[in-house]
Amino acid sequence: MLLDREVPLKVLLAAGRSAALGHGSIVVVEGEAGIGKTSLLREFAEHSDNGCRVLWGWCEALFTPCPLGPLQDMGQLLDPRVAALLKQAAPPERLFPALLNALQHSGDTIILIFEDVQWADNATLDLVKYLGRRISLLPTVLVLTLRSDEIGADHPLTHVLGDLPSASVSRIALQPLSREAVAALTEQSGRCADDLYRITEGNPFFVTELLASETEPGRIPHSIRDAVWARLSRLTAGERKALEVISIVPGGVEPWLVRALLGVEADTLLDQCLARGLLRRDGQGAVMFRHELARQATLERLPPSLQRSLHSIVEAAISQLVTTKAPALLVRRVHHAASAEDGARVLELAPQAAAHAAHLGAHRDAASHLATALRYIAQATPEQAAQLYEDWAYEAGLALDVYEPVIEAHHRAIDIWRELGRIEKIGPNLCRLSRLYWRRGEGKAAEDCADQAVCEMERLPPGPELAMAYSTRSQLHMLHYRFDEAIEWGLRAIALADQLGQIETRVHALNNVGTALLFSDRPGGRDRLEETLALALEHGFHDHAVRAYTNFAECAVLSKDFVLAERLLAEGIAFATRHDLDTAAQYLLGRQAELRMEQGRFREAETIAQGVMNLERLPMVMHLPALTVLGRVHMRLGVPDGMAVLLNALQEGLATGELQRIVPVRLALAEGAWLHEDHNACTEQLTALASIDLDRYRSWDFGELAVWWQRCGMAMPLPAPSAQIPLPHSAELHGGPLAAAKEWDRLGLPYDSALALMQVRGADAGPALARAVTIFESLEARPAAALARKQAQRWGVARQLPKARRGPYGAARRHPLGLTRHEQQVLALIVAGKSNKEAAHLLSRSPRTIEHQVSAVLSKFSAASRMEVLLRLRGEPWLLPTEDVLPPWKDRPVSEV
Repeated sequence: MLLDREVPLKVLLAAGRSAALGHGSIVVVEGEAGIGKTSLLREFAEHSDNGCRVLWGWCEALFTPCPLGPLQDMGQLLDPRVAALLKQAAPPERLFPALLNALQHSGDTIILIFEDVQWADNATLDLVKYLGRRISLLPTVLVLTLRSDEIGADHPLTHVLGDLPSASVSRIALQPLSREAVAALTEQSGRCADDLYRITEGNPFFVTELLASETEPGRIPHSIRDAVWARLSRLTAGERKALEVISIVPGGVEPWLVRALLGVEADTLLDQCLARGLLRRDGQGAVMFRHELARQATLERLPPSLQRSLHSIVEAAISQLVTTKAPALLVRRVHHAASAEDGARVLELAPQAAAHAAHLGAHRDAASHLATALRYIAQATPEQAAQLYEDWAYEAGLALDVYEPVIEAHHRAIDIWRELGRIEKIGPNLCRLSRLYWRRGEGKAAEDCADQAVCEMERLPPGPELAMAYSTRSQLHMLHYRFDEAIEWGLRAIALADQLGQIETRVHALNNVGTALLFSDRPGGRDRLEETLALALEHGFHDHAVRAYTNFAECAVLSKDFVLAERLLAEGIAFATRHDLDTAAQYLLGRQAELRMEQGRFREAETIAQGVMNLERLPMVMHLPALTVLGRVHMRLGVPDGMAVLLNALQEGLATGELQRIVPVRLALAEGAWLHEDHNACTEQLTALASIDLDRYRSWDFGELAVWWQRCGMAMPLPAPSAQIPLPHSAELHGGPLAAAKEWDRLGLPYDSALALMQVRGADAGPALARAVTIFESLEARPAAALARKQAQRWGVARQLPKARRGPYGAARRHPLGLTRHEQQVLALIVAGKSNKEAAHLLSRSPRTIEHQVSAVLSKFSAASRMEVLLRLRGEPWLLPTEDVLPPWKDRPVSEV
């Protein structure tokens, strides 16, 4: 009998009906252990339409969960191709799209139930996130059950649920049974409902277990453990033994394992326990406790020595099984070996399980396996210990935030390898340490490690470790604008990588060299960046491909090649979104915001940059481009927090020690001081910039410094640069501000053009200031417009200026991707799920016109399909059309993506 669950059941059934129409969703069913989540879902499965297939999978409370445990449970019942990929331990980039394809083309409505996701492995959480972004387009309901009392704000599941599209998620928080419901359950038992309600607080499992325990009235146990123990005490010795043995295994126990543990009596004892309702079978024939709490209570009855013995027996039994599932069974073997406190077995098995998890991309799980092995580090040989420290630090560094234990583990590995004389193992650890220190903003430590890696590896015959040490050294030089050194070390890395056939190192080093060449205005940079991008895409190096897009696009933005920048940013953001590389996508969005700022599209730049900054837990370096743009745009728009945001960006940039994080911010602070006629603050920023080695500046950065030096009337001359100053800067420096403005117009930078016009003197000053004010006001650049008007008053040319605008500026906002008004209307209909034919009817346009406009939208999104457009919109909601462009036919909010 299911009580107090009518409303949650209606929510689930409604989700199933909606999925049958092609509008899938996620339903999260949460509550404390024993609250009745599974009972509700069984009722839902019974009442679902005939066209629904309900598939169940479980997450289990192992020390380290089995990768993709729920999907493994579904196996052949889901799709043979997916099952085959699971057996092959296929990586997520192959497995997840195959699952998506199976769901799209199943022909049925699929209900996927993932039970107890609070214990989910990292790969399962990735799968939930992957499906969550696409679920609204599938005939699928993904039901997640979780114990709300076992997850907190820092639990990985909390972050995953927070990232899911809210429009596609329904949450059902199951509450304890009411006093009336408990009374209904006890009606036939002769028990006191009030006492039972008081003891159980309405927890359905507690109630049903206590009622089933046949405890005499007046002797009601005070906890569920006592209830389970009371029931166990009334069983036969054989039944009790069977339950105790089965309790040692989290989740389901396969028939072959039960027979290995219980011998010839296994089937008889299982039948008896099943008949009593103590156990149940799943769809694969595995047996399990009717409720996990019952298993835990049974396990608590066993003395620790007996538990260790049983865990050892279970591990030995599993080890005898040779099947295609052997890699997946490693997880369970590690759990039982650790529970048996068999250090030697853990040291043998945990690294194997970690390697399997890493192969699947579950680096957090790999780190967890290795952490289990580290508990027995005292029993390891020196070589085992060093490898464990090294591997754990590497996996933890990939999966977790940078923190002291990871760095310490690398140092321990280095110390042991050095004692063993394994010098070749020191280099990779030092390169990884360099990266970790760089992430923390500790530039000196990062460079020391890179230098040491090169020194150590050069004492040995040339190998792959030396090639990556050279490339790491090159990358740090490039990041710090030491371009000659970056190119020299990068070419060394490429030569050795080619000699050894190391494609990935070649890709890494080509990126460093190409970026250094482009930044220093030397030939050959673009060719190398095009090659590194092509190689990364060809060989499936997703991270390297995004890094190539990022550096190449940054070079294009810096050199004002906006056509190239638009293409690279569009492709890069689409690529990162397609491959769920969210952090890289946000960094690229920061660069896109920078491009929009340079183009004078301040409101679009503000929207994009603010969207990036609204995301939590984004690493410092990955949000710095957006933070810098937000400060510069707010300063130019006259938003009060502009200078404060810039000072925050400067503080973070100084921690990196990289000129690319420091120079643009100080220049922006100098500009802000100049706009407010604060000569002292302007001098402070420019003096700080001049104190840096000017030969390390990129030519465009030096040109900007030079013009601000002249505009602010600095007393001391600025040293001549070694590189050629770009044309618009050079024109202004040599007394041609009108020529500079014309060049800025040609390049597409209206704000810079207006700043140059403010430097015109003599007879042309009036018309130049009038044009500058017109530009500033069209951009909503209030501080610059106000200063230009003040300047005109001082020079007696104020009458030549356009009348001051009153009230809010009414500048038209363009779409960040350049969609026309008609294309934005088509985009709204794509979001609403309308076909081309429906769009043509609603917009009163020809089908051929709509076809062209849909193609234009896909092109501007760099999307291959409508689904990719929708995925992009979920990560960048500011790309949705605004209300003012939508005609009255709009039948649903476009925000419902």
